[in-house]
Amino acid sequence: MTSKLEQLRRMTVIVADTGDIEAVRRLKPEDCTTNPSLLLKAVEMPAYGHLLEEALAWARRKGGAREAVAAAVCDRLAIAFGAELAGIVPGRVSTEVDADLSFDTGATIAKARAIITAYEERGIGRERILIKVASTWEGIRAAAALQREGIDCNLTLLFSLVQAAAAADAGAFLISPFVGRILDWHVKAGGGSYTGETDPGVQSVRRIYAYYKAHGIKTVVMGASFRNAAEIEALAGCDRLTISPALLDELAKAEGDLPRKLSPANAADAPARMELDEKSFRFLLNEDAMATEKLAEGIRQFVKDLRALRSLVARRMEEKEAA
Repeated sequence: MTSKLEQLRRMTVIVADTGDIEAVRRLKPEDCTTNPSLLLKAVEMPAYGHLLEEALAWARRKGGAREAVAAAVCDRLAIAFGAELAGIVPGRVSTEVDADLSFDTGATIAKARAIITAYEERGIGRERILIKVASTWEGIRAAAALQREGIDCNLTLLFSLVQAAAAADAGAFLISPFVGRILDWHVKAGGGSYTGETDPGVQSVRRIYAYYKAHGIKTVVMGASFRNAAEIEALAGCDRLTISPALLDELAKAEGDLPRKLSPANAADAPARMELDEKSFRFLLNEDAMATEKLAEGIRQFVKDLRALRSLVARRMEEKEAA
């Protein structure tokens, strides 16, 4: 019998959520996404030591203040991993703007342009890259400007319909609603137990998907941050799903029928079209305690991991100098 993963491939674009290059080679997804947390894990793997060594050698030639050079090395590492992934997957690679820029529209735009330039210097066109930006008001405004320049964006750390609606208004290429982190919040708040069908993260993505399809919105919906295979199965038919290697392996081993759950033709109960400006966006997001808390928590975690990566790079630079 055909595995559930192969059945899922027939209705949904499969995206690997990892910085592990060998896992991407093995699993053969269409696209690949990374973030600071995944990059931190990957760079500590011995298999990718050559990428770190190349970046450190580049830093020694570059010179400058240690903190600035360490940050530049991290940027170079992100591009190096992304370039490796772009050589494997046929579709897009998502690369994240530094999370500490999540509330700075201008700096986010500048960083996104620099990322695209760095990829182009390696012979990888912007049509292969998605710039990941946090779904803050400032991030969404940056995405609107970047989309007008032909730089496609992936709005990440997205937990609510209001964020999804604003991202659509900005013309974002793709959004990444975080299924598992929504579930985490509800479980911590005393909810449950949940099945794939009753999972609040699944229900959130279904609502966003229906909203987009009912109102003719072209922005791609890519469910992300899964805690179990049941969540993935409950979103079969979503435009794209970005899935960890462990859950991709689990689906590859699972047999049985996998029915389609989401379809553009089935959006009858979609929410009404929202009209948003900055004030209404901030108010409605503030009204959603889960989305507000998880957005703030997500940014803090990504900043923490980005700082950890920069510290690791600074230590390796010191070791090289002392050797």
